[in-house]
Amino acid sequence: MAPRAPIVGPARAAAFHVLLRVFEDGAYADRALRSAVADLDARDRALAQRLAFGSVQRMRTLDHAIETLGRRRVARLDPPVRAALRLGAYQLGFIGGVPRYAAVNESVELVRKAGLERAVGFTNAVLRRLADGIGPLLEALPEASATEAALKHSYPDWVGDTWWRDLGPEGAIALMRAQNEPAETVVRLVRGEIDGRRDPVIPGAWHVDHVDDDALAEGRVWPQSCASQLVGLAVSAATGDRVLDLCAAPGGKATMLAGDVVAVELNGSRARELEETARRLGSDNVRVLVADGRHLPPELAGFDRALVDAPCSGLGVLNQRPDLRWRSKPLPDLQLDLLQAAVDRTRPGGTIVFSVCTINADESEAVVDASGLEVDRTLADEWPQFRHPRRPEFLQTLPHVHGTAGFFVARLLRR
Repeated sequence: MAPRAPIVGPARAAAFHVLLRVFEDGAYADRALRSAVADLDARDRALAQRLAFGSVQRMRTLDHAIETLGRRRVARLDPPVRAALRLGAYQLGFIGGVPRYAAVNESVELVRKAGLERAVGFTNAVLRRLADGIGPLLEALPEASATEAALKHSYPDWVGDTWWRDLGPEGAIALMRAQNEPAETVVRLVRGEIDGRRDPVIPGAWHVDHVDDDALAEGRVWPQSCASQLVGLAVSAATGDRVLDLCAAPGGKATMLAGDVVAVELNGSRARELEETARRLGSDNVRVLVADGRHLPPELAGFDRALVDAPCSGLGVLNQRPDLRWRSKPLPDLQLDLLQAAVDRTRPGGTIVFSVCTINADESEAVVDASGLEVDRTLADEWPQFRHPRRPEFLQTLPHVHGTAGFFVARLLRR
């Protein structure tokens, strides 16, 4: 009887599929995972997510280890070999308690199942070197400069440089570490009751073990970080206000707002998602408009309040989207255009809240400064625990300080 070939567990097979989809096809990690784990049980789904997301996040550090110990350029490897080595290296270097044979043998078997028998021996040899040497190699990586820290904690150099400049070495390294850890699960309680822990600062925010599918489907809760909810609260919309929300999808903030809300979204499919969110949460005061926020119909004017939660590099939510760090780029020109568009549609004496889910002075403070708008300093008095470390007239939540996503928030006045 021929010896039985090693069996690849469903979680590792799913994670392998996600890595191929993300790095070879340009797919988003969360969407690739959703299809890859559709038929798995809860335990295998959780393991597949941990393996896939961790391998995507740590890609730069893993590739350094593979090239150093395997003595082969990662870019020259066949895609299935590259994905299998990253998956195996992540288990060997970052997950305690994974048996060496499981990480090595199943990764090798993934290459065999991909039809690359000629690469099986090479993959096996590199993984065995990684099993022996990746721990000491990772431990020895320095972090005395922005470039060194970016390699050690697996970020693009430009992100390391930005955080080093804005937060200093200690703050930058603390943020890098925090953004490699899973985000805490927080929901906004829309109505009813929920099992969890009420946030001591943000009203309506609850920390939970997981999002209850029934509660979500029934519109009783909405997944939303404390920092994101802070943005909605900063608008301070009241009954009777006319409120403009630019870039409003998927609708978490728009459905927090009182008054008559016009929620603008450029993308048609995301606008439909926004409409569904408003319907599910019972926000019948929200009217969705598919349009470019920079070029609105002339009759949309005279708003009392506006919210510009602008597209950005997303450096404050990297632990929620594992592939974002490899796609991210600053968007200050677009942000300034949207902010100016909101100002033009707001009545004299009205307020504009500008927010971005990033930690980057070029996309936050610099944009507000370039607008020339007066800052409403009472916002920082309302939320003193979130005062910006350098510019106390603004708010800046920091994952390594506040335990939530990184958002910049400014409330501005149109005189």
